[in-house]
Amino acid sequence: MKAVGIVLAGGSNNRMGQLSKNRAVAAMPVAGSYRCIDFVLSNMSNSHIQKVAVLTQYNSRSLNEHLNSSKWWDFGRKQGGLFVLTPFITEESNSWYLGTADSIYQNLDFLRKCHEPYVIITSGDCIYKMDFDKILDYHIKKKADITVAVKDIEAETEDLHRFGVVSMAEDGRIVNFEEKPLVAQTNTVSIGVYVIRRRLLIELIQKAHEEKRNDFVQDILVRYKDVKKIFGYKHEGYWENIATIDSYYHANMDFLKRDVRDYFFHDYPNVYSKIEDLPPAKFNPGSKIKNSLVSSGCIVNGEVQDSILFKKVYVGNNCVIKNSIILNDVYIGDNTVIENCIVESRDTIRANASYIGEDGKIQIVVEKSDRYIL
Repeated sequence: MKAVGIVLAGGSNNRMGQLSKNRAVAAMPVAGSYRCIDFVLSNMSNSHIQKVAVLTQYNSRSLNEHLNSSKWWDFGRKQGGLFVLTPFITEESNSWYLGTADSIYQNLDFLRKCHEPYVIITSGDCIYKMDFDKILDYHIKKKADITVAVKDIEAETEDLHRFGVVSMAEDGRIVNFEEKPLVAQTNTVSIGVYVIRRRLLIELIQKAHEEKRNDFVQDILVRYKDVKKIFGYKHEGYWENIATIDSYYHANMDFLKRDVRDYFFHDYPNVYSKIEDLPPAKFNPGSKIKNSLVSSGCIVNGEVQDSILFKKVYVGNNCVIKNSIILNDVYIGDNTVIENCIVESRDTIRANASYIGEDGKIQIVVEKSDRYIL
């Protein structure tokens, strides 16, 4: 094993509104039966990285529950293991993670006890497949200090504001790195995957802490771009960051396309997730399903079109659901119309209700559930 993995999954996010009120973005349900963090953990496992630390903090309960066993991603303890690292109080520190660099600093003992020469740092809010062995080989070949995975995206200018935008020389060296610029100079963005030698990472993180700098991108990548040899590695496959309502909606809707489903779920390597023992979906007489993903435990009596139903969703009689995402354990009463919406988990939608997102905007539906005692 050449590398140890670190997944940054602790940050808060107000761009997802109600969806991230009670869960971390890395725990957001994706494609009917998965969580967002499953994709990066599967990439780690498929790349033979057996020791992975997930740094959690904000609304981490559901994420920690999802990560309660390493067996789903085959991180055996004898080979390394899956470690969930949360903030803790010591004689030197009594604060929450103050940023991505600070979260690594507060867990430097984990890195010091590792023997792997390299570290692969990733974010937990992206959907993609990547062979980390290839980016590691590229990093070694280039004799780089830091390698950043990048991708050319076709996006509107306002979308580029969400990312770190890079400019690269012909040899792949990054000559400019701007974090969330007002005016983007290129359409090449960082996708939140970094390779660095373990000892160098410890050195840079310690120095950043001494200078009270807490952000990995601004205080290490941007600050050292002219001092350290930082190279870009082009990722050509599918990639999506789900940190906004629109990007989350469109990323899920991409899984209604056969080529995207085949890429993730039929083509090698596989994507793994925690398994629940649920009965198969049941389609009662009169139900109509068209171009939709319907997960285990669902019972459908109405019409579902161009939509995704997550686990344990009940759809009543004469319901019409179009272009919508229904999250886990939702009860939808009879004669309900839902279109262009995301329905939050464990909602109870009363009979004869109507929710329609208009003017191209996705409506978030949150109804107090009478089925649960809070």
